[in-house]
Amino acid sequence: MTSLQHAEPPSTPLDAVRGTVPARSWAEFEALYREHFRFVWRIVRRLGTDPQLVDDVVQDVFLVVHRRLGDFQGRSSAKTWLYGIVRRVVADHRRTQRRKPGLDTPGPAEGDLDAMTSGEQSPQASVEQAERVRLLHRLLAELDDDKREVFVLSELEGLTMAEIAEALDVNPNTISSRLRAARREFEAALDRVTREDDAFEHGVEERRPR
Repeated sequence: MTSLQHAEPPSTPLDAVRGTVPARSWAEFEALYREHFRFVWRIVRRLGTDPQLVDDVVQDVFLVVHRRLGDFQGRSSAKTWLYGIVRRVVADHRRTQRRKPGLDTPGPAEGDLDAMTSGEQSPQASVEQAERVRLLHRLLAELDDDKREVFVLSELEGLTMAEIAEALDVNPNTISSRLRAARREFEAALDRVTREDDAFEHGVEERRPR
């Protein structure tokens, strides 16, 4: 995937907690927030959160991070610690959403960080990037939760097997097995979607007047 635009993360409404903690603690929290905002945003979205609600879920994640920052002792990487929080917040959010009848899941939200491209790209390249992002989320949605998260963490975020095993508290051999299965299913889904799209385009071409 092409590089994403480096947008500054929003400062509000998280600024509302600034006055509740000592300056040193706030500085540590703000540094963590700015360094890992995009990681958290991507993970929240790629774990299947409704794109229209991603910003709300990300805010909830960082409010938990703020409350629990004192628990982080640096024995694990910041990303594995953050992922544990993201995972629980996303799961809680999805349970809440399932209890709300009649909710439709829209397509990728306008302004999706995954779809933002470098200002140096042409309009055509930007459109192609957005299409790749939509395809990615479509394919991820076909994986079950266990395979999806190891695929996201390994293939899209570049975490090591050891880091993923620590983040999920699962045996590394199990992680490797899930990842192999996820890769197979992802590739099979990609091949199927590609063939379906090719067949559709071929059908459209045949129906065009000569």
